Amino acid sequence: MTASPPHLTAAAPAALDPLGNDRVAGARSQPGGRDQGPFWKRAPYLIVLALASVVFTYPFVWLISASLKPRTEVFSNALIPRNVQLSNFADVWDYAPVLAWMSNSVVVGIAAATTVTISSALVAFGFAYFRFPGRNVLFGLVLATMMLPQAVTMIPVYLIWNKLGLTGTQVPLWAQNIFGSAFYIFLLRQFFLSLPRELFEAARVDGCGFLGLFRRIALPLSRPALAIVFVFEIQASWDDLLRPLIYLQDTSLFTIPRGLKSVIDTFGQGGEQHWEIIMAASLIATLPMIIIFAVAQRHIIDGIATQGRKG
Repeated sequence: MTASPPHLTAAAPAALDPLGNDRVAGARSQPGGRDQGPFWKRAPYLIVLALASVVFTYPFVWLISASLKPRTEVFSNALIPRNVQLSNFADVWDYAPVLAWMSNSVVVGIAAATTVTISSALVAFGFAYFRFPGRNVLFGLVLATMMLPQAVTMIPVYLIWNKLGLTGTQVPLWAQNIFGSAFYIFLLRQFFLSLPRELFEAARVDGCGFLGLFRRIALPLSRPALAIVFVFEIQASWDDLLRPLIYLQDTSLFTIPRGLKSVIDTFGQGGEQHWEIIMAASLIATLPMIIIFAVAQRHIIDGIATQGRKG
């Protein structure tokens, strides 16, 4: 008996559904598994998205253009420079220790993001898993701290760090995160509440402790939410100017926002008016965050989508 060609017998069942329709063709005709409708119905949304993209992208494009212009053309509205001056970037590295400032920002950012992610996750897991009288009231008090302006606690916090002898160091820039963040606690608690409680109860029956529940079950299942917290805190630390202005006086300890402030003081208002150098330095400071969000966007989108489905 002659056997049928394997590629024919294997392909036939996979190509048809129970009604005899071509599933592959149907999937190709409907990207994403749903009918997107005619183009004219989607056109208004696409136009709005395009306009919004232009509005949000234009300042960055202008910054790139201004960083490549000579001093006399920085504030012209032409996005394409008539005279490209790449020496602006070389001047930045010559006039300021930008690499050292960026290294300081990386160290402070990683320390701040790591501490706030771990501490906030611990507190959030406690609010999500344990049942005790007054839990909701206590959680409400934690959320209420978000209503306090930073200016209210600025002086008391400074006095604490001054008493500890840590002013003038980078420690106050990240060590406050050891106590967690109310916003991140809220975010992670909502995620932990969506996890099946049966998983934790089964682990408890097997003799797993509370820290084991947190480390072996809660953390692995909440990676998307933890990624959001980590990336958001990296961005917040990278852009923070107020605390470095308060605690740092040594130029070698400056973070990139504090360093940019000194560059503006030197070459901008009240200085030598070399705005092309300021624009080049601003572009250098902005690029790392764009790269981080480009690399981590999949985790951010997964985390937000997961929160939308489960939260």
